[in-house]
Amino acid sequence: MIYTGSCFQLWDTTSISLTAGCDLFMRYVTRTSALEYEDFNSAKSRLIERAEKFGEISCKARRIIAMLSQDFIFDGCTILVHGFSRVVLEVLKTAAQSKKLFRVFCTEGRPDRTGLRLSNELAKLDVPVKLLIDSAVAYTMDEVDMVFVGADGVVESGGIINMMGTYQIALVAHSMNKPVYVAAESYKFARLYPLDQKDMGPALRPIDFGVPIPAKVEVETSAWDYTPPQYLTLLFTDLGVLTPSVVSDELIQLYL
Repeated sequence: MIYTGSCFQLWDTTSISLTAGCDLFMRYVTRTSALEYEDFNSAKSRLIERAEKFGEISCKARRIIAMLSQDFIFDGCTILVHGFSRVVLEVLKTAAQSKKLFRVFCTEGRPDRTGLRLSNELAKLDVPVKLLIDSAVAYTMDEVDMVFVGADGVVESGGIINMMGTYQIALVAHSMNKPVYVAAESYKFARLYPLDQKDMGPALRPIDFGVPIPAKVEVETSAWDYTPPQYLTLLFTDLGVLTPSVVSDELIQLYL
């Protein structure tokens, strides 16, 4: 269906990347003046053609990002990653296939243990990997050469919205002069401008502590946090390697 974007948004309205991707998809497939005067079948064919082109561009995005990031990964380096990001995995997979020698620290990624999933994938590639509990980031940061994270959304300020814990990792890395790199496809660029951590729509997830929690104890269940641009070094995207300060310009071009 041509209105797939709307259907996807009904599936998960809290996903920033999904909402942004659907917005860009709808703009891309309808960006043709021919739709104003062609017959229905011709218009339908044009929309399908543009939709397939959009999908082709999106599929190539991870590969482009992986190639752009390789100059920043050097032999002997230690990379800290947080959560499971398919584009970050592609970056590390490409580096491993290029015979680069590096090791990876994966945070556990509670409560859904996404870091455990990523560490399993890296182990299959014979990449040396160490799994950390989330609270061990500051303890191990002096061993780290760089941080690589994905993003659920890249916002107009040049900051990112990502899995809970990304902000505190960026704060620790910044305080210890470690670069923080973001790998994100351009369809995750969102027209949002959060001013603080609470200035976002709720995205909640169940948390299992493994023991009963007293009824009077409140549990924070937010799924993501906002990392301001001053704590990010570079963003690797299919549009190129960007500094956070130029993200707003790229957003304007994407949504024209």
